[in-house]
Amino acid sequence: MAKLTRKEALDYHTQGRPGKIAVVPTKPLTSQRDLSLAYSPGVAEPCLEIAKDPSKVNLYTARANLVAVITDGTAVLGLGDIGPLASKPVMEGKGVLFKKFADIDVFDLEIDAKKDPDAFIACVAALEPTFGGINLEDIGAPECFYIEQELKKRMKIPVFHDDQHGTAIISGAALLNAAELTGRKLEDIKIVVSGAGASAVSCSRFYVSLGVNPKNLMMCDSKGVIHTGRDNLDATKQEFARETDKRTLAEALDGADMLLGLSVGGLVKPEMLAGMNKDPIVFALANPEPEIPYEEARKARPDAIVATGRSDHDNQVNNVLGFPGIFRGALDVHATSITEEMKLAAAHALADLARKDVPEIVSRAYNEDFSFGRNYIIPKPFDPRVIQWVAPAVAKAAVECGVAQIPFDEPAYRERMRTLLGGSTAVMRRFTRRAQKQPKTLVFPEGEDPRILEACRIMIDERMGRPILLGDVDKIRELMSKQDIDLEDGAYEIINPQTDPRLQDYATQFYERRQRKGVDPHFALTVMRRNNFFGTMMVERGDADGLVSGIQYSYPETIRPALQIIGLAPGIRRVAGMYLMLHKRGLLFFADTTVNLDTNAEQLADVAELVADSAKNTFDVTPRVAMLSYSNFGSAKGDTSDKVALATKILTSRRPDLKVEGDLQANVALDYNLQKHSYPFTRLDGPANVLIFPNLEAGNVAYKLIRELGDVPAVGPVLLGMAKPISVLERDCSIDAIVHMVALTVVQAQMKAQA
Repeated sequence: MAKLTRKEALDYHTQGRPGKIAVVPTKPLTSQRDLSLAYSPGVAEPCLEIAKDPSKVNLYTARANLVAVITDGTAVLGLGDIGPLASKPVMEGKGVLFKKFADIDVFDLEIDAKKDPDAFIACVAALEPTFGGINLEDIGAPECFYIEQELKKRMKIPVFHDDQHGTAIISGAALLNAAELTGRKLEDIKIVVSGAGASAVSCSRFYVSLGVNPKNLMMCDSKGVIHTGRDNLDATKQEFARETDKRTLAEALDGADMLLGLSVGGLVKPEMLAGMNKDPIVFALANPEPEIPYEEARKARPDAIVATGRSDHDNQVNNVLGFPGIFRGALDVHATSITEEMKLAAAHALADLARKDVPEIVSRAYNEDFSFGRNYIIPKPFDPRVIQWVAPAVAKAAVECGVAQIPFDEPAYRERMRTLLGGSTAVMRRFTRRAQKQPKTLVFPEGEDPRILEACRIMIDERMGRPILLGDVDKIRELMSKQDIDLEDGAYEIINPQTDPRLQDYATQFYERRQRKGVDPHFALTVMRRNNFFGTMMVERGDADGLVSGIQYSYPETIRPALQIIGLAPGIRRVAGMYLMLHKRGLLFFADTTVNLDTNAEQLADVAELVADSAKNTFDVTPRVAMLSYSNFGSAKGDTSDKVALATKILTSRRPDLKVEGDLQANVALDYNLQKHSYPFTRLDGPANVLIFPNLEAGNVAYKLIRELGDVPAVGPVLLGMAKPISVLERDCSIDAIVHMVALTVVQAQMKAQA
């Protein structure tokens, strides 16, 4: 798990607009007529319709897709009772997850109820007309049980305390599969629960719903085993008091089949697992540090199935596997509550999904092959199938138990879930995972830039490789100290080209390559003192695997040394610049956006071929290439449309294996129904994902407009066609963008090494 600095966390929340969420309109507001429809007088009509039939609120407003994330700030993450105001960043974060994983809109509400549960309940209940569902968050026990219970009685919309039920559902799914793998029946499993808070209580109750015998559950709090001989147990703990002579957690684990840890890190020692039964199940879920580290648990009991809440180990119990799909399913059938049957359906859906063959897209996202077994008992958080399994299961259960208010067409709904989030969710994380498998050495000519240093810190923390920073050693170290950038000792190198012993050798090699192109020995030595030339020669000589540069240099200043020193890959006729657009409905590849100012038909075909091969080989996307123009198949004659049509003909002849079509207007290329209806002869079998623009001007303008106005993340520019990995950064780009390019460069270096 990557280390995060305080500064990095604060900067993340202050960049651009403060916070992590915003409200955006979903209808046009560009004219007086639009304003009249959105507000007065047009808004009166839906108001009157809702007044006559309250169910129409979900037709005319966003209520059916709007969830309130509500807290009083009494039990925030690992921070405790920090109050409602300080809890707001966490609630915004929960809202981001709702949107990212289920396309659900969120208002976060932090309520100062003066720690009065009844006042909190009254406030939340009064909000029912606004929301389609209520997600209670970070409310202390035992008040959270009372609050949820009372709100469920009063409100006719789903109320769900994720701290209680989220962990219960996800760990319940893991328990189902762990029991299957170890040949146990749920009713026979002896479970020891470390912790007696909201999560521990809810998990214990949920396990009983799954089929665990309550007599086989033994709960421990900070004072030891909760037994019938203890005084001053509240009502909740009395529910779990057992008649036993065991008094400590260690004693309770002797003869147990399973440990469920929801307490504090480091509480369980390796020797405490020794007395557990064969094939023990160890769910150590305390955050951020588990009750026993994953490696220690596996070492102490190699036969154990181990799960934690951490992302850097197998079997991560992560609530994001549950609440997005649970609310998605409940909202979509206008459920009046989230019932036990719906929670059980979610757990069984997750357990069943983990037993299915894992598609290639998930394996690529984590750069690891997964199959049902001891190291894979629950799906991965970035598995796009999770929403496709959980939401329909929950919606169906809502219908079956009578809390759904509208009909449910299961096949149609499953198809809708398949297209809900698009295919770009895990793209960049996939490249980070791939980079981690075979780390590489990258050189950064702009080593004196604080953003480069921050990106290198993340590169080291994420174990993607080893950075080499070029620049003045003292300046870089002073900057690291001033900016509080702590790079791990031995994980990086600082080189000053002015004093490096390889300088003369590099200059001699550059002179030998360029002596018939105006370069003399003196000039060669002069340019080799420049960081961008020196860094590029390091890559050429094998002293580094790739180069990332451009945050201070102009694009030509970065690409010129690469072309002069490294050159084109074998069989490549030219380089091209590509941007990867992470659109909600999938990946789009734009080119040429940065290199070739204007091209003839053959050159345009070269660019298209480069991008199509990159989409397939690097990004694992089947390319559908659209050669763009202002014309559709010659509908408007002109030099540009003729060039694009000829380029299409050249590429189709050269590469019959590629799906290529043109000339096409951009809207026709992306709207496949329109394309197929108007031009049934099209060779494409779906919407285009590789968009080749007729010239650099068009490509550059297009990607910048879409990025800014369409709020579509862009990764690039990706330089294609070079013999070795050279990545060019946008000037003044963000640290995140640098890290993305680092991951891509490492992956490119891996591919070059394997070629």
